[in-house]
Amino acid sequence: MTAFGFHASHEQFPPSTLLRLVEGARTAGFTRATCSDHFAPFGAEQGQSGFAWSWLGAAMARTDLPLGVVNAPGQRYHPAIVAQAAATLTEMFPDRFWLALGTGQALNEHITGQRWPNKPERNARLRECVQVIRALFAGECVDHRGLVTVDRAVLWSRPAQPPPLYAAAVTPQTARWAASWADGLITINQGVDGVRRVIDAYRAAGGAGPVLLQVHLSWALDDATALRVAHEQWRSAILGSDLGWDLATPDDFAQATAHVRPEDMREHVLVSSDPGRHAQWLCEYADLGVEEIYLHHVGRDQDRFLEVFGDRILPELT
Repeated sequence: MTAFGFHASHEQFPPSTLLRLVEGARTAGFTRATCSDHFAPFGAEQGQSGFAWSWLGAAMARTDLPLGVVNAPGQRYHPAIVAQAAATLTEMFPDRFWLALGTGQALNEHITGQRWPNKPERNARLRECVQVIRALFAGECVDHRGLVTVDRAVLWSRPAQPPPLYAAAVTPQTARWAASWADGLITINQGVDGVRRVIDAYRAAGGAGPVLLQVHLSWALDDATALRVAHEQWRSAILGSDLGWDLATPDDFAQATAHVRPEDMREHVLVSSDPGRHAQWLCEYADLGVEEIYLHHVGRDQDRFLEVFGDRILPELT
């Protein structure tokens, strides 16, 4: 049976608020959670961007939920630091943390002042980072010279069992490539057929690990409000990976999405005031063989979302 989790959006809420919300999600019946790992929000209207790793430690101490994060090692984060952070959380909270790795976005990575590589180079860099992280988890002394540099690194505090390393993939091409190294896959909603193509590519290439899905949705008391909220808060979702991965600042996203109409959001965010319709959509995704689905309500009224979905949606789904 598919498990359902809560997505904590650091781009939209202060970390202290998200900590309260993840506790509320546990009370509402969500059995797991995940969070974003950004240095900047997509837009000024979102307005936040706390440090994910500090928050993860607090959230795991305050709840018993398994938690995960999507991280991009290689530029903003050195892979040895990612390994150390993940190992520490896993040592403190065994079998409750997973780490998904992706090639990142210029929005977060440009702050180092380094050149933003093209996608093939970012893939190669990520693969090197994965090798470094796994070697550190295994207790090896790592020396590495390539697209990343590691000098005699040893991870002294290690968990008995390292966390799984999932791949973050939006396209079938990336999912196919990720099957060669990842313990599982996480992707985002892009229509049932789009998600099916990503999963099929991963499975056809030999990927045998679990598939996780993050679903962006907008619920409100009426459809017009739900659509307005989706447009105000998450219109950046309309940008494909060919553009959205390369924009460097929230102002860039504002310019690139100036043409987006509210009605355009329906292809990228599940928009409805009807909880039953949301349940139907989520069942369609679960039927693809997705093991875990993480719900990201893009609106500000998270308390009411947790109340309604906890009372009316989760019992129907589980």
